Amino acid sequence: MFVLIWATLLFSVRGSHAGPSIWREDCTNGVCFTEGETTAEAGLCVVIPCKFTSRYAPRNIVWYKCEPSKQSCGDSDIILQSDREVESGFKGRVSLLLPDVSQRTCSIIINDVTESDSGSYQLRVNSDLFRRGDGYSSRVNVSVKDLIQKPTVMIPPLIEGQQTTLTCTAPGLCSGSEPKITWMWKGAGEKDSHITENIARNIPGFKYLTAATQRHSSTLMFNLSAEHHGTEVTCKVIFTNNITTEETVTLNVTFFPRILSSSACEVQSDVLTCVCISEGFPLPTIKWPLLKKPTECSVITTVSHHTVHSTTTLTVKDHSNTVVECVSSNEVGEMRQNVTIITSESREAAQHGPCAVLPWVVVAVVALIVNVICIILLMFLWNTRKKVKPNREDRTYMSLQKTDPSPEYDVIAPRLN
Repeated sequence: MFVLIWATLLFSVRGSHAGPSIWREDCTNGVCFTEGETTAEAGLCVVIPCKFTSRYAPRNIVWYKCEPSKQSCGDSDIILQSDREVESGFKGRVSLLLPDVSQRTCSIIINDVTESDSGSYQLRVNSDLFRRGDGYSSRVNVSVKDLIQKPTVMIPPLIEGQQTTLTCTAPGLCSGSEPKITWMWKGAGEKDSHITENIARNIPGFKYLTAATQRHSSTLMFNLSAEHHGTEVTCKVIFTNNITTEETVTLNVTFFPRILSSSACEVQSDVLTCVCISEGFPLPTIKWPLLKKPTECSVITTVSHHTVHSTTTLTVKDHSNTVVECVSSNEVGEMRQNVTIITSESREAAQHGPCAVLPWVVVAVVALIVNVICIILLMFLWNTRKKVKPNREDRTYMSLQKTDPSPEYDVIAPRLN
């Protein structure tokens, strides 16, 4: 069972993620090694396959990384020893694929590789019966390049009104440390916005999942609508040492055709011109059931992104009972709608009538209000004037008839008979 797992991982890594490799079998001092040269990408893992044959039971195996100029590596170059832990820059990153050295396997896997891991590697199999210098393998050269692989974003068929699941898988069968996977969302004419787990919880229909497996992946679930069509979704993967890769996909959502409110018909001098505008995905087609004889009319169709404009022109003598129907259909379904007919007279009334009358109405109303205010002020002043009493010094009393006769008046003038 262990051999099967080892073979599967070895084949997958060598075939898909280890880059170009040259492998050979080298037999020295009665010990045969499978060795070679391989290329890895930063942030991922690299597998150095190895096996040996020997008549002697191995005590332990030791892997070294040293300068190519050295004839043989020394103790200071040890990166792995099968029977004890080694303190080095490879601690926690390098391990045997099969820990049981009695199986005669010596393959190792190095995780979270960086460019500094490029170099020459050498193996030694130690046995009590080996002489000093025996059991050393030839060199294995590993070259670590920049990460060029991108995440894999799986997109199922997208249909309006249904729930969908997007899955992003990090590159490489192994990377060691679990990478950070984030989603970014960009609608038409919008800026990138991150979709975090907390944000997804607050968006209706969104569910954000991350599964840590041998191949790391993240899943985004949400309910589809027509507005999602053309949206760009980016999956970004960040490995150890801030090694980053990302992949952007565009969502193509299949949605029901709809006829826009800007569709209309107009009659000018017995010429009927109708425009029907519809959008949908796949791109819908537009038909005019009224036009039974295509030779009597002309139809012009233009396409812009996922929107179709259809314009038809024909001569009509009496349009009072005319009903113009626009039919838009695609693989999802069909939509029918009667298009409103606008005459040139009604258009002029709509454009000029209210605009011409409105200023005069405003002027008349303002003038009336001003006149009413003036009349009220005059009446108020008149009433105020009448109620004012004159001062005591300005009063004059006159009497033409004697009302209180006294002897004093008799002295002044004799009494008239």
